[in-house]
Amino acid sequence: MSRVSGSLWSVYGLAFIIAAAGFFVAWQFVGPPPPKTFRLAAGAKGGAYYAFALRYAQFLEQRGVRVEVLETSGTVENLRLLRDPVSGVDVALIQGGVAGDAVAPGLAGLGSVCLEPLWVLLREGTTAAVFGNLKDKRVAIGLEGSGTHELSLRLLEANGIGRQAPGLLPLGGSNAVEALLDGRVDAMMTVASIDAEIVKRLLSDNRVAPFSFARADAYARRFRFLKAVRLPRGVIDLAHDRPPQDLALVSPAATLVARDTFHPALADLMLQAAAAVHASGDLLSDPGQFPSPLYLDFPLSRDAQRYFKHGPPVLQRFLPFWLATTVDRVKILVVPLLVLLMPIFKIVPPTLNWRIRGKITRWYRRLYSIDSRVEGADAAAALALLDEIEGVEREVLRVMVPLGYADQLYNLRAHIVLVRNMILARKHRLEQGRSGPARG
Repeated sequence: MSRVSGSLWSVYGLAFIIAAAGFFVAWQFVGPPPPKTFRLAAGAKGGAYYAFALRYAQFLEQRGVRVEVLETSGTVENLRLLRDPVSGVDVALIQGGVAGDAVAPGLAGLGSVCLEPLWVLLREGTTAAVFGNLKDKRVAIGLEGSGTHELSLRLLEANGIGRQAPGLLPLGGSNAVEALLDGRVDAMMTVASIDAEIVKRLLSDNRVAPFSFARADAYARRFRFLKAVRLPRGVIDLAHDRPPQDLALVSPAATLVARDTFHPALADLMLQAAAAVHASGDLLSDPGQFPSPLYLDFPLSRDAQRYFKHGPPVLQRFLPFWLATTVDRVKILVVPLLVLLMPIFKIVPPTLNWRIRGKITRWYRRLYSIDSRVEGADAAAALALLDEIEGVEREVLRVMVPLGYADQLYNLRAHIVLVRNMILARKHRLEQGRSGPARG
């Protein structure tokens, strides 16, 4: 390889090394790829949370992410699993109001996905104008550890009814329903969707009257995870006029809560899944209302904040999920590499030009040195100069330069030929001088 082509490789090689070093440094700031599977704590089979989780899983699996849906006893267990670092649970469905004031560090809300009212159902003959009137009543407040139990106690305490009040009974589900209908309790509480069978059953029973929260707006102001909702008369069953009057209810929201280590790309995908499942709305929410950044008792994650402000990532709207996340991860390399490479490639051409011109100039120095010795050379010196110029010519003939520098190379080769011809002419004159007198 010639010295000029070697210069070419050395200049571009140096540029490549600098670029590779910049790439390596920038790569340290590229986050890991999203995992291909994660665990979602849902709820009991047959329940709304479990059904939601299965629909989320179907959405994600269509995009190449496997979701392991865990059957649990409900919100309280979901929260415990999420707080347990060895459980392997990454995301959970949590009923609003259960976390209390001691929200665990390391957890963040992705958003609320639907409203689930707190239904307070009174046995026929039981009256209560406000929540505090339940103080002397027998009230089924849900099984211990259930979301209904925790929320009921918080609201009762806000009305001056302590957790140890003798009338508060840990009954839930079908046991609470039977106790209410049999007269063993005066009221029961349950957090359930408007479509839940237990709600439809009790609202259609003339022995049961739903409690209307006269101060629903006050509860929503005091507890940010609650929303005051109005249930119009007859909305559940027009034919049988259920409910028989407008109801004011307070409703926590079902929320998606994740560890703060949950991958940002999966957080975006979970919210897209929630939008696909819940965006159509229901009797309590308008289309497009959910998922929402409201009604949370966990701080909203930064990924969710970005989602609710800007929507799904642009790349995920047009590319398959895994391709979009790969491009999104490596885009962090583009700006620093451009910043690095632009000046490098501005410097490379003049540097290369300087190196090539330097090499050609050195040949011209040799050529000038040979040229300066031609006129004074004797026969032996002329032969030596001829050998020297032919050596330079052989060396130059092996040179490869970029096309933009070809004119300089061909000028050099033309000048080599010129000097060689001068040497040959000098040699010829010397030979003529020796032979001339002999012929006379």
